[in-house]
Amino acid sequence: MLEVPLLNIRNLKVYFPIYQGLFKKEVGKVRAVDNVSFDIKRGEVFGLVGETASGKTTVAKTILGVVQPTLGEIWFKGEEISHFNGQRRRKLTSKMQMVHQDTSSSLNPRKKVGELIKVALDIHQIGTPMEKQNEVSRMLWYVQLPPENFLSKYPAALSGGQKQRIAIARALILKPDFVVFDEPTSALDVSVQAKILNLLTKLKEEFNLTYLFISHDLSVVLNMSDKIGVMYLGELVEIGSSQDILTNQMHPYTQALISAIPVVSKKELSMLPKVPPLKGEIGSAINPPSGCRFHPRCPYAIEICTYEKPDWFQINEKHFARCHMLKGKNINFK
Repeated sequence: MLEVPLLNIRNLKVYFPIYQGLFKKEVGKVRAVDNVSFDIKRGEVFGLVGETASGKTTVAKTILGVVQPTLGEIWFKGEEISHFNGQRRRKLTSKMQMVHQDTSSSLNPRKKVGELIKVALDIHQIGTPMEKQNEVSRMLWYVQLPPENFLSKYPAALSGGQKQRIAIARALILKPDFVVFDEPTSALDVSVQAKILNLLTKLKEEFNLTYLFISHDLSVVLNMSDKIGVMYLGELVEIGSSQDILTNQMHPYTQALISAIPVVSKKELSMLPKVPPLKGEIGSAINPPSGCRFHPRCPYAIEICTYEKPDWFQINEKHFARCHMLKGKNINFK
């Protein structure tokens, strides 16, 4: 019997209307997410990588119900949830949580750490006051912050790494099945980043969690993920295991991201694909390029790329890419 994915995204589209004038006439749409599909198995870490404005965070917010999809389906634990609202959506939030990039804005500066972590238990009316207090202390131990030192502190007294640990504790206190991490280490020093990533790996095993890990930093995503989806201007262009993406990336955009990873040795440098640097900036989601959306920046673009959207090409059982250069025998163009 085939395992049902914990999360199944099918043909997801998220368009935001643009209004102008006194009567707010719709004059266009921002195509933030355009026909995105992927699965996340229970216990898996799925990395979503791409430049700013590629649609990664919009995908996450749509999964969590913060943004409503224009079209498409979102299946969670075998149930279609995109239409959930009210009490059903509130119940679902206990099973799906998110840790945001900017912890400074997501943590109320007027509340102490103990209150910040406990608020989810209060909202869902879980436990007695004593049980809540015990659970908050337990979560602080899990994120390696001694309760006696941190329960009564305010966010202003915390370092960036400590704030991120508080945000993680707050997300996990409801014992969710699925957690979204949106650029969780981008605002932290490199030494702190490593500690947070190690903590996330430990907590995943401790709580049997499934992650959607979002970042523009492919080196971080490669380190954390079992499977990776590469997004460009609202579309997925390549999906594969972390090993596939590291050693056999097939889309020119993925190759450019890999080649941009900082290296410290000649051996590491020799492993990177030899590709020209990307030209220009990411395009507009209001008026995206026709055909392959990457073609204005692609060093391999040919005429068909300018007018025809490429199909998915299967490289192996779990590795797929969308590029006209993958047709026929012309598979490896690195």
